[in-house]
Amino acid sequence: MSVIIKTPEQIKIIREGGKILAKVLDKVAKKVAPGISTHDLDKYTFDIIKEEEATPAFLNYRPEGAPKAFPASICISVNNEIVHGIPLKTRILKEGDIVSLDLGIKYKGLFTDHAVTVPVGTISKKDQQLLNDTKKALEIGIMAACGGATVGDIGHAIESFVDKRYGIVRELAGHGVGVKIHEDPYIPNYGKAGKGQKLIPGMIVAIEPMLNIGKAGIVSASDDWTIKTTDGKRSAHFEHTILITEGEAEILTKI
Repeated sequence: MSVIIKTPEQIKIIREGGKILAKVLDKVAKKVAPGISTHDLDKYTFDIIKEEEATPAFLNYRPEGAPKAFPASICISVNNEIVHGIPLKTRILKEGDIVSLDLGIKYKGLFTDHAVTVPVGTISKKDQQLLNDTKKALEIGIMAACGGATVGDIGHAIESFVDKRYGIVRELAGHGVGVKIHEDPYIPNYGKAGKGQKLIPGMIVAIEPMLNIGKAGIVSASDDWTIKTTDGKRSAHFEHTILITEGEAEILTKI
């Protein structure tokens, strides 16, 4: 494992990029409404990223082992889709849906990553509770990410909060970010306190809990990208890019 400690100059640029990303994703989230296609949301995302003189990090991204590159600027995952949903002209959002918006950008050569899950119109109380709890799980994970703590402390904090009320996706996790869109360390949303990579001031990581209303199991769709719940129940996903400091982590992807 080779963890990249960011220089003050890199941190300054990533901090700027994080604010841009937060602003872009907030605008996209406000566009979500019944009747809009996920393709239209993707086009809107691309256009406003370009206005900010940044680049979509996911467009044409092909990680090692992937059969094809990701064909869009933003991952849009609806209802039982957990992550990596491909925007489509035929995917029209409906009242009562929940939608995960996962976006990365490259700004002045450096990367940030951010995700939210939002309602489409009015949603059920059960789905709203899922969104609230997944967002809270992210906040609790960030609170655990102090300099001198470990990756296991983050996972343990999230897992303890969830307390078996939801399925915690185990095959997907947070990660280092900055020089590349995905770096070491790997940051699961479960774990043992005090175990794993130590968090060192100057590290920049993305924490991203993914919680399922049903079981934790996942399955890949036929498009080679979209990850869904095995039982067809709904899932939520929230993510921030943070800077590890001597004390509390600094959230970089907020307005």
